[in-house]
Amino acid sequence: MNTTKNYRSAFIIVTILFFLWGFITVLVDSLIPRLKDVFELSYFQAGLVQFAFFGAYFALSVPAGWLLSKIGYQRGIILGLATMALGCVLFSPAASERSFGLFLLGYFTLAAGITILQVAANPYVAVLGSEDGASSRLNLSQAFNSFGTAIAPIVGAFFLLSDTIMSSETIASLSEADQKTYYINEASAVQTPFFVLAVCIALLAVLFIFIRLPKILQKSPKGGYISLLKNKYVLMGVFGIFLYVGAEVAIGSYLVNYFADMNLAPIIAGNTTMMSIANGIATLFNKTFDGRDPKALLGIFVIFYWSGAMIGRFVGAYLTRVMRPGKVLAIFAFLAIGMILISMNTAGLIAMWSILAVGLFNSIMFPTIFSLTIEGLGDLKPQASGLLCMAISGGAIIPPLYGLCTDFVGFKWALLVVVACYGYILFFGYQKQKTTQLIKDLQ
Repeated sequence: MNTTKNYRSAFIIVTILFFLWGFITVLVDSLIPRLKDVFELSYFQAGLVQFAFFGAYFALSVPAGWLLSKIGYQRGIILGLATMALGCVLFSPAASERSFGLFLLGYFTLAAGITILQVAANPYVAVLGSEDGASSRLNLSQAFNSFGTAIAPIVGAFFLLSDTIMSSETIASLSEADQKTYYINEASAVQTPFFVLAVCIALLAVLFIFIRLPKILQKSPKGGYISLLKNKYVLMGVFGIFLYVGAEVAIGSYLVNYFADMNLAPIIAGNTTMMSIANGIATLFNKTFDGRDPKALLGIFVIFYWSGAMIGRFVGAYLTRVMRPGKVLAIFAFLAIGMILISMNTAGLIAMWSILAVGLFNSIMFPTIFSLTIEGLGDLKPQASGLLCMAISGGAIIPPLYGLCTDFVGFKWALLVVVACYGYILFFGYQKQKTTQLIKDLQ
């Protein structure tokens, strides 16, 4: 009974971390349209923001797995939080100096901390109970991760996208005093939210110094990585995580630009229902839309992409208990493809709502792929987690690729890149479903 209570308390505490990194990851997405205007970047160059952020997963996930085996989950969490706070602090000089390179360094540092948390938290939640319930527990924790991603676009819309960015020509035409004022305001718009985040993360790190988590990390056997790299389904799962994260981030990162490309701002502004929705959300922050901030107006609707993932994960926590997780994964991937194809072949609000609906079907993919991949691996789970978290680097590769395709063929045709990603996930879910059924038949 005490063990169950300890596991429940640990689950709640660690789920707070899922919320935190979900919020920060999507807040990064909100900066992309702003940085594109400030530094006058191409879509490919804007995608490099995600390359810096998710490249940390590729570079640091396996070392993080090794580090956790030495210092344990709790110290690893504290280290991860401290690193995240440092990354947020770096945004201050980056904004003051208007240095794109410093922004990329800040993103990389922030992601380094999140990487340590990801490597620790996902397998930790998976083993806090029976293996059969691992998918359900991870979906529930990831639902709170999605709650963070649902709130972030609102914060981003009002604090990062809510003013007009001047071109270099316009800035050059200003007086020296006006230029200085403009630069100070620009820096403050980025510095304030990330400074608040740094303080909150630092306080959370202090909290984790004093709380006690159950110690369930075992030493992984030698040669574990070699064994895992020989496992067909582990490799398939790693590639599945790579493509899923890449597809989800590619869509989320470019939604505001995609909507702007379809000239949706005046369509939304002229639609009473849509403006009621936008202002209903805006009133939570004592704000209203007056038509002067088209990027903020478009950005507010990104909440439906990430909140769809939150709702889907709460539903998925139930579905993966009553249905085989592989089957649920295949169905959701099929429906995501359907929504993208609808958006590609329509315009206006239909194209907008169909692409936003992809978030609902994204919902169960990460936790389900993760739990299906580490299923039955025993003491190799921490090392498998390192490989799976390294695959989160798909967020560094797919968005720039999608941005590059957009530069050449436009948003609609570029969506075929993410269709291919979801096609593989459908295949992975189908294969795991077949394997599970075969094992059941042999028993």
